[in-house]
Amino acid sequence: ALLKPQGLILYEISELALYTIEKELTTFHNQKINIYPILGDIKNTNRLTQVLNNFKVDTVYHAAAYKHVPMVEFNNTEGVDNNIFGTLYCAQAAIDTGVETFVLVSTDKAVRPTNTMGATKRCAELILQALSMNQNDTKFTMVRFGNVLDSSGSVIPLFKQQIREGGPVTVTDKDIVRYFMTISEAVELVIQAGAMCSGGDVFVLDMNKPVRIDDLAKKMISLSGLKLKDEFHPDGDIEIKYIGLRPGEKLNEELLVGDNTSKTDNPLIVRAEEDKLSWDELKPILDSLKNEIQDCNQEKIRKLLIHLVPNFQPQCEIVDILYKKD
Repeated sequence: ALLKPQGLILYEISELALYTIEKELTTFHNQKINIYPILGDIKNTNRLTQVLNNFKVDTVYHAAAYKHVPMVEFNNTEGVDNNIFGTLYCAQAAIDTGVETFVLVSTDKAVRPTNTMGATKRCAELILQALSMNQNDTKFTMVRFGNVLDSSGSVIPLFKQQIREGGPVTVTDKDIVRYFMTISEAVELVIQAGAMCSGGDVFVLDMNKPVRIDDLAKKMISLSGLKLKDEFHPDGDIEIKYIGLRPGEKLNEELLVGDNTSKTDNPLIVRAEEDKLSWDELKPILDSLKNEIQDCNQEKIRKLLIHLVPNFQPQCEIVDILYKKD
């Protein structure tokens, strides 16, 4: 908003989320910016095309995805459909309507994924790379980074709530670490990465050193003016409870598949050089995947995901809520 675009189109399926962000932006420092709140599903190609055409959109920032690892693990079919085919339909609509730049907000969980969510985000990257090789009108780029502090579903609001309620604060594992950056840092770097793309680029943001979630929990308890309660401090206020890794989670996240990177004009952004698939290689697999989604065939969906992302190594068996073994 501070960059004063001609207009901001908010395309969102959640009415509450759309209402909340539209209200925030229209009162943001009294900026006189045209804000257009539009309810829509990214899988609705006609709606997407109509919006992009009518507003003559220059740039798309595609952040629409089911992103919570355990939630997607328990709802594989919807996660795959939304994250993979939602991205595909958005990208195709962008090409059809002459959008100049399309930026995918990706994730560190796409690197050597151990869960369905990460695998779907890597598939989304492969789709944009393939489409980029197939045409030159719309520039596609992907920006990959870790967790954003205080964002939707972030661990920070959860810890705050648990501390307010008197605990316990739940941590999955004492050794789990994650990369973090602030919302403003992430947004600024995503915009810059989108501006420097030449087509099919995978940009990785410098996330500094990873943070131990256990240390983060202890620091938040201390910053709240309370004391940690444990075996050494039985009179403390807030206890930390270790609940174990959830389905699909891993202790450490990565940002790069390999070491083949190149510098950009911004020292906080590097360009990753990674394996790609052509559209002719990718399309038959996507067609098969779509058929299996319609049939809710969980086993074949997983096999196709592993075929698309060979370094996808699921940490658990299929746990989709609707999945039934014979």
